Amino acid sequence: MTGRLVVLCPGQGAQHAAMFDMARTDPAASRLLDRWFDDPVLAEPLRAAVDGPAGFANRVAQPSIVAATLAMWTALAETIPQPALVAGYSIGELSAHAVAGTLDATATVKLAAERARLMDACVADGPPQAMVALSALPDGSASALLQRFGFYAAIVTGEDTLVAGGPASERDALAAAAIAAGGRATVLPVAVASHTPLLAGAVAPFAALLQEQPWQAPAFPVLAGISAEPVWDAQRAIDTLSRQVATPIRWHDCMDACIEAGATVALELGPGAALSRMLQARHPHIACRAVTEFRSLDGIRAWLDRQLA
Repeated sequence: MTGRLVVLCPGQGAQHAAMFDMARTDPAASRLLDRWFDDPVLAEPLRAAVDGPAGFANRVAQPSIVAATLAMWTALAETIPQPALVAGYSIGELSAHAVAGTLDATATVKLAAERARLMDACVADGPPQAMVALSALPDGSASALLQRFGFYAAIVTGEDTLVAGGPASERDALAAAAIAAGGRATVLPVAVASHTPLLAGAVAPFAALLQEQPWQAPAFPVLAGISAEPVWDAQRAIDTLSRQVATPIRWHDCMDACIEAGATVALELGPGAALSRMLQARHPHIACRAVTEFRSLDGIRAWLDRQLA
């Protein structure tokens, strides 16, 4: 093998009722999912993700996305080359640590549920929150626009693209002003302003939960979303995972860090293909695919074998 593989772990947004189906074709992943769906802590959010309309609620989306990602990794990990690097977008960064072996998979899904609970508590104690995706704004105009409406940069995905979080009362006005300025705006189906100072109250309690976990040395590095730097030790992981709840994610820098690590192939786990498409657009010479683009686990393995040979 001469290529270098990077694994991408998705955040919220593309979850759907069938997102566990391909992983269930693998016996080990199916057994793991059965345990999670029977777990007293996890059963309610996971069943809600596949049985009802609540899939975008924070308390459902975060544990279900992590469960889908880690079930897929369980199905593939023993039969594909070891990655050089793993990167996760938002809640996907928590998944990434389990992919690298620093956290137990079941504990990680439960941590995702706790993370959602702590974040939701920040909303319960204040006014409603919202998130808006912005792009194509004139140079230098984004910061002034966000400040005008009380929003903050939450996830920076490119030189002129970002996701912003702030008060729901100003959401539509921000979107309209961005369009009037010549940009594009999309209101996201999210009611929590993740990765902004509005979530500061969740940082310390989540750090305390992470501190209680039995951490292992990673098999390969995890990129920290807030700095795009590789994380190798537990204390650094605890610091970056907790602070990213209320600190902007520098996803454009994470994509560039994949290049710096020598990545030639990228595979996105979990539902959706947003991360692989963003990486392909930014760095076209990396061969990028998402597991949802394949019909079987064998198809994924065959593609990786061809690309990494």
